[in-house]
Amino acid sequence: MVLMAYPGHFRLNVAGMKQTTFFITGTDTGVGKTVLTALLTRYLRKRGVKVAALKPVCSGGRDDARGLRAAMNGVLTLDEINPWHFRAPIAPLPAARRERRQVGLADVLVHVRALQKRFDGLLVEGAGGLLSPLGSDFNSRDLIAALRATAMIVCPNRLGAVNQVLLTLAALPRRESGRARVVLMSPPKPDASTTTNAGLLAEFFDAKRISVFPWLGGRPDAEEVLKDLRVRRTLRTLAEA
Repeated sequence: MVLMAYPGHFRLNVAGMKQTTFFITGTDTGVGKTVLTALLTRYLRKRGVKVAALKPVCSGGRDDARGLRAAMNGVLTLDEINPWHFRAPIAPLPAARRERRQVGLADVLVHVRALQKRFDGLLVEGAGGLLSPLGSDFNSRDLIAALRATAMIVCPNRLGAVNQVLLTLAALPRRESGRARVVLMSPPKPDASTTTNAGLLAEFFDAKRISVFPWLGGRPDAEEVLKDLRVRRTLRTLAEA
C-alpha cells in the first residue's frame, strides 16, 4: 500500500497493490487502539482504498466494533466485524468461560482470511495488550504471526512508555518486531517524558517507524479530526507499507 505525495495533498497509488494487513495492538487496554483503527480506516477509505476494520474478539460492550462499523459506513455487519463477543467486562478468555463458550485460533484465522480476499487492506484490532489471552490457545501475538500482519503498537506517550513499548517489541517474533510500527498517543496533559519518549525510543528502534499521534482535544467528530493536518500526516505515515 503506497501513498504518493504531491504538493498540497496526498493521493493513494493503489494500482497493482498487494493485500496488506495491519494488526493494531497495544501496551495495555484503553490506550487508543480503536481511535487509531477507526481514523486510519476512515482516512484510507476516503482516499479510495478498499479497506475494512475488524475486532474479531472482544468482551464487555461492543462500542469499539460499532465505531469501526461507522468508520466503514456500514460496509460490514457488526457480527462480521466482531464475531466473538462476550458479555463480561473482563479479558475475553475468562469472559467466554463464564458463558461456557470458546474461540480458537483456527476459527479466527478462517474468518480473517475470508475477509482478506474481499478487501485491498485489512485493519485487525486486538483486545487488551499483546499477550492478553483471546482464547484458550492464542493471543494477539499468535494472530500477528499467523497472518504475517504488520503490527502497530499503540502506547500512551507518558512516563513508562519506552519500557512498555520495548517489552512489547521484545515479545513479538523477530520478523514481526523488525517491521512493526509504534504509535505514541499524546495525552491531554503531557508529563516531563512526553517530549523525549520518541527520541529515546529511536535509540533502540527505527525512528522512521515511530509516530507521535497528536492529542485530539476530545473532539468526537471523526470528520473534524481528519481536517487536522497533523492527524492526516501521521495516518499517511502509518499507512505506508
